[in-house]
Amino acid sequence: MTDLLPAPGLTGLLLGTTPPGVYRLPPTDTTPRVVSLAAEADWRGATLHLGGVTTKTAFLERCAGDLEFPEWFGRNWDALADCLTDLSWWREEGKARGYLVLAEEWTAFRKASPKDARTAEAIFGDAVDYWAEAETPLAVLLG
Repeated sequence: MTDLLPAPGLTGLLLGTTPPGVYRLPPTDTTPRVVSLAAEADWRGATLHLGGVTTKTAFLERCAGDLEFPEWFGRNWDALADCLTDLSWWREEGKARGYLVLAEEWTAFRKASPKDARTAEAIFGDAVDYWAEAETPLAVLLG
């Protein structure tokens, strides 16, 4: 089970006092607040809407659409890992201080498809580790 985002919460993550990781989003944080704070801190953020997602196939489809994966995304676990460790498809003009994925409705997805959620969470963790020492880290919040 992933740990709750430690104090000082989202602010610490965005300012770099909390290391990047895969964290559970505190229930008091809302998607609009997270997106707003990330933008204010010059982090590039994306929301993965998992409402109604109950299978691996649906999860990967939702990733493709919500995270705006490139056309070469193969809709399998290896391709998810490839996209998350090659963020060239996500970079825009200008430089982001970090990249943030907010997975809404994670708990419902985990209950509906526990094995797939564990696999996805492991891939998220590997991608976060990959970017941890980079100038522009990746963090994942599971809401």
